[in-house]
Amino acid sequence: MKKVFENLINNIPDYKEFLTVDEMDESSRKLAEKYPDTVELFEMGRTRDDHPLLCLKIGSGKHNALMFGCPHPNEPIGTMLLEHFTWQLAENEELRSELDYTWYIVKSWDADGTKLNENWFKGPYTIRNYARNFFRPAGFKQVDWTFPIDYKDLHFHNSIPETKAMMELIDKVQPKFIYSLHNAGFGGVYWYLTHETKEIYDEMYNAAAKQDIPLNLGEPEAPYCVTLAPAIYKELSIKDNYDYLEKYGAKNIGALISAGDCSAEYARERWGSFTMLTELPYFYDERIKDLSDSDMLRKDAALESLDYDAASNKVIKDIMNISLEYIPEESPFRLALKAFTRDDTKEATRNMIMTNPDFQKPATVAEKFDNLLIKKFYKMLSFGMLVRMNETELNSMNAAGESDEVKKAALSKAMDDALVEFNKLADYLEENINYQVVPIKKLVSIQLECGMIMADYLKKTF
Repeated sequence: MKKVFENLINNIPDYKEFLTVDEMDESSRKLAEKYPDTVELFEMGRTRDDHPLLCLKIGSGKHNALMFGCPHPNEPIGTMLLEHFTWQLAENEELRSELDYTWYIVKSWDADGTKLNENWFKGPYTIRNYARNFFRPAGFKQVDWTFPIDYKDLHFHNSIPETKAMMELIDKVQPKFIYSLHNAGFGGVYWYLTHETKEIYDEMYNAAAKQDIPLNLGEPEAPYCVTLAPAIYKELSIKDNYDYLEKYGAKNIGALISAGDCSAEYARERWGSFTMLTELPYFYDERIKDLSDSDMLRKDAALESLDYDAASNKVIKDIMNISLEYIPEESPFRLALKAFTRDDTKEATRNMIMTNPDFQKPATVAEKFDNLLIKKFYKMLSFGMLVRMNETELNSMNAAGESDEVKKAALSKAMDDALVEFNKLADYLEENINYQVVPIKKLVSIQLECGMIMADYLKKTF
């Protein structure tokens, strides 16, 4: 790696917490004020809650690059990368010159949703606290999955304001490189790429190895992922989702898929842009990298995971029904829970598991761990949102001095029942997962190094 990139990585502060949206905005304004000849700050749009979406333009290189944090609001690792990178870019002419890009940087794309996660941003960093304060919107309310698309009988054109603002920015700057700063919650390191870049895979793997963070070698996050190399996948698109459902017998697919496409596909189809994601975990367990055979078939592990998900969804729906008449239809928690407890695509996945020869072999320890424990971790997030949905309405009642005892009783009952289920699952996972909390500095180091490797590679070859 080039010396200027090594210095960039070595200078990453030992961050102990994540910044709030307001703290990010304040930092961006200070940066633009301090370096007016190098940095331009402009408002690219407004969120649904009318928060300004700020974009930094830094440098004047030959190529355009776009980076954005919090495409999902529970994923703030990239915001800390951008906090460090923006200041280094502004201060270091050698770095700007070596990269030779003009950088367009949005620290928190889903600012509204990010604010709903801020209660865990300052710690403590446990799986219980993370899940208890977690929020992630329904697909059709996600900034990076509401790009317009017409594909077979799928037609989506209900882009939200944040998505429209990003579409306009992409069309304006026509970026060569997009670094979409997602991250996972649990597991190991993995990547999504627009197309193969075999020449730099070893450098990408080494970026993770240097920080002693394992690759994610369990199940891919979607059954239609196309593997390019271990832990490296072709970028996801809603078309891939559609084709997968069609292949395994789903009907009326256009109605099953309520979201649109993503920024990577939009920019690739319009401007030939290359997008990279470096997915990183807040928590990991050594079993995620164990490729030895477990004591069960992969098919059986995957089917057990499906059955658990269906049973948990029923519990969530039953608790939701206790107080649903008192929850606003546009409650972000209600919309998310309705989306995340849908079971109408599971039959296609069950068909895939039963017919795909890859699932007839013994599961690796990583695959078993992923199916039987990590999937429960992600279901705990839904139980956390179920608690918060009712808690939020109770708090609103109290703030407004509302005295409807029937409504209060229903909300309290639903919240208490949700807390019982949440704590039961949290206790089980705390006992059965030997997780480690990954320091923020390590996560930023991996994500930033991979970004610099890719930016340098694309500049020369793409």
